[in-house]
Amino acid sequence: MSLQLIWTAVAVYLVAGLAIAWLSRSAATNGSGVDMSGYFLGNRRMNGFVSALSYSATTYSAFMMVGLAGLTYAGGVGAFGFEIVYFAGVSLVAIFGPRFWAVGKRFGYVTPSEMLGHRYADRRVAVVTAVASCLFLIPYAAVQLAGVGYLLAGISGGAIPFTTGVVVATLLAILFSYIAGIRSVMWTDSLQALFMIVASTLVALLVVHSLGGFATLFDTLADEHPAALTVPGPGLFSLTTFLGLTIPWFFFSLSNPQVSQRLFMPASLKSMRQMLIGFLVFGFIYTLVSVLWGFSALVAFPDLSQSDLATPTLLASTHVPPLLGVVVMVGILAAAVSTIDSIMLTLSSMLSRDVYANLAEGASEARQLRVGKWVLPLIAVVAFLFAELQLSLIAVLSVAASTGLVVIVPAIIGAFYWRRGTAAGALASILVGGLAVIALYLSGAKPLGLPPGIWALPLASALFVGVSLLGRAPSERAQAFLAAASGTRS
Repeated sequence: MSLQLIWTAVAVYLVAGLAIAWLSRSAATNGSGVDMSGYFLGNRRMNGFVSALSYSATTYSAFMMVGLAGLTYAGGVGAFGFEIVYFAGVSLVAIFGPRFWAVGKRFGYVTPSEMLGHRYADRRVAVVTAVASCLFLIPYAAVQLAGVGYLLAGISGGAIPFTTGVVVATLLAILFSYIAGIRSVMWTDSLQALFMIVASTLVALLVVHSLGGFATLFDTLADEHPAALTVPGPGLFSLTTFLGLTIPWFFFSLSNPQVSQRLFMPASLKSMRQMLIGFLVFGFIYTLVSVLWGFSALVAFPDLSQSDLATPTLLASTHVPPLLGVVVMVGILAAAVSTIDSIMLTLSSMLSRDVYANLAEGASEARQLRVGKWVLPLIAVVAFLFAELQLSLIAVLSVAASTGLVVIVPAIIGAFYWRRGTAAGALASILVGGLAVIALYLSGAKPLGLPPGIWALPLASALFVGVSLLGRAPSERAQAFLAAASGTRS
């Protein structure tokens, strides 16, 4: 594929995205330009259609068409089971979404960590949750940048260096997020989501046709790669590996703040239901397409040195016409950028709202917003530096980040469903649980032969419950929170 075609497609995408982001600018705040809710939550007035597309684009990132396709290439049908477990975990949004929305509307929360700090009546909970989220989300943000680096390097046959692709994604994410906050991100996400699903599906069908059709594709897999179609697969997955990957992934919609923050944004519960239904339709189709890409690459190019190159190699091959290949390339680029800019906005809102505002008491909304904007490019630079390390499989690194974030889940569930939960319990589960996850990954230790993904949630849950039972009963503020969450008045 020619460099001119690649850069022309990137330029067209950039112009279209910037135009949409700029058009959304006038409605991004309450008019004063200094409102945190306006910049980071779109004034809580997002409709169901836009919310569904944006939620999909934010969730389904470079992980899917690059990471999941690569995981399918390396691990066979087990990768499909892995992603379906995540898909099932989205049912948590149906349970917790209305409660997030209700308390957000009642108390004016901007971030999930602010919500936890208020519920447990301790600002330290907000600070620790925000810092832990930053620590574990930076690698996940870097995954998106690395996905673009692999994509552009692979599709250009190495003519575009990995670092150049990472720089392109970083700059695009900064531009889209900085112009008008979450409103510009959501509208550009909507464009990107439509582009992602239409282009990738059509070209996937074209690739399958070029390989002889579905029957021939799966007959070839059965003959030449039979392990890829059997459980647990050709060697990547075992039962413990599968559980270690899927348990944190199941709770993704709660543990990842760039996703759970979206639950504060819909204009109504009806909009939230529309968001969830739209996301489920989008997600199921995109999962099938990504797995199909991985299988197609395995048939067409069975000897790749790195499985994350499955999609770029397929796009650069004769199985995909150059024009259609570059269209899918832009769709994957859009997927990665939509996730990284959402992560950047969420982390900047948490650092300004939950760290800076709690350490600098009395900080105004205007000052918090300024700090949030200053932090945006710093987060992007840190993610860029991490992406340059080119660590591991994209899919595995993504789950490692979610493993660290899953230690926050007991405090979230307890906030809504356990009156006895305390700030001390939340702090212990997040601090000790998070440090334990880091120690396990750095040391490579697997107690009882089990990976960190299996240990993280039980350990955090035990700490949350045990320490909470040793403390005092919850405050009146907690009672008001629970009343608001259940739709009653305190």
